[in-house]
Amino acid sequence: MKVLKILTVFIIVMMCAGFSFAQDTELATVQTASDSLALNNVALDTLWVLFAAFLVFFMNLGFAMVEAGLQQAKNSVNISAKNFIVFAISSIAFWFIGWGLMFGDGNGFMGYKGMFMMSGPDNSPAIGNSYHGVYSALNWTGVPLYAKFFFELVFCATAATIVSGAVGGRIKFIAFIIFSFILTSIIYPIAGHWIWGGGWLAQRGFWDFAGSTVVHSIGGWAALTGAFVLGPRIGKYNPDGSANSIPGHSLPLATLGVFVLWFGWFGFNPGSTMAANAFDIGRIAVTTNLAAAAGTMTATITAWIAMGKPDLSMILNGALAGLVAVTASCAWVTPGASIIIGGIAGILVVLFVPAFDRWGIDDPVGACSVHLVNGVWGTLAVGLFAAAPYAGGNNQPPPGLFYGGGISSFANQLVGVVAVGSFVFITSWVIWVIINATMGIRVSRDEELIGLDISEHGIEGYPDFESFTLK
Repeated sequence: MKVLKILTVFIIVMMCAGFSFAQDTELATVQTASDSLALNNVALDTLWVLFAAFLVFFMNLGFAMVEAGLQQAKNSVNISAKNFIVFAISSIAFWFIGWGLMFGDGNGFMGYKGMFMMSGPDNSPAIGNSYHGVYSALNWTGVPLYAKFFFELVFCATAATIVSGAVGGRIKFIAFIIFSFILTSIIYPIAGHWIWGGGWLAQRGFWDFAGSTVVHSIGGWAALTGAFVLGPRIGKYNPDGSANSIPGHSLPLATLGVFVLWFGWFGFNPGSTMAANAFDIGRIAVTTNLAAAAGTMTATITAWIAMGKPDLSMILNGALAGLVAVTASCAWVTPGASIIIGGIAGILVVLFVPAFDRWGIDDPVGACSVHLVNGVWGTLAVGLFAAAPYAGGNNQPPPGLFYGGGISSFANQLVGVVAVGSFVFITSWVIWVIINATMGIRVSRDEELIGLDISEHGIEGYPDFESFTLK
């Protein structure tokens, strides 16, 4: 009887242990399935982010073609060389110091941890890990660290390409290289930290989804100061101060470039979700496209009225103006609002191109009108047009003034515009002046007249074919 009791207890204990083991096995299976799903989601997000980054990288080709087409033929090699080398400069400068200044943990002014990508293990919250790295400003996205870095790098490089066109036709190649390194390693990252790095503007309530300020206005302010310090091209102004048109050598090339940029913007804006969120990326692609289309149409109409003809260069810049303007708000506005934002941008660019000429700012490609003016307008538009359900929730701006919000959202956007503009304008001015005082930033008169292709690079973009006679 005693043996039977012991045997019964043993069987019950084994059954309980077996049940417990089965529960543990089932729990492990569930945990494994959960981890597998999370990893698959991370892989999909990473592929999307990298694909979007590749599209933004491809925009370098668009900028090169636009700027080359709007320059004189004698400067086509030079402008192409600047657009090509600027990505290499940005890659080194942003890895070397810019990434840490922009996204490293620090204070409200700048980051100071994680320089040279020295962040220890990648603790991105891919599968629910707690974060122990030094880039907490990017902890909201679960893609791996290097995917984050590459995506942010191509944005940094885009800001530098904006400067290239505005200073075209008269700047020394080495001066442009030095300024680009400083812009991408220090100026852009510090201002960017204020907004995307968790700095003081972000804490205040400033919003910029994909970079109307962070990318385009920063590049625009740097371009404006460079064009001013350089002075106008020879022959741009008459003795009475009136401006002459210096046409670009290939509008078809510029047109092809704008098509490339329009295409690349579908990585620029939807990619800034940094996740393959099917609902968001489709809607952002639509708002982006509608703003570009509206900017194209209003620029065409405005140029037709103001100039008597539908000027192609204005049409092209109208599309780019619409894209720049909607970049800050594309995730938070309705399609209808994006048409208004882009439409106003198209009008602004046509008005400001001749305005900068009157003010003595010689900008061969209209970079200041496209990127600076409409970067500012697009940033302010967040405080006007942000609408529920895309605004007003967690990690979203409050509704804009026209959608039931108060004036505070618009005021915060205005503070950000003034703060970033003041910082970039002053620092860029100082750097340009220092470079000019130490080594000079402008080529000689003879070099400018013969063209930078020959004087700076010793090669022509369009060499003449030698004629010969068969004997």
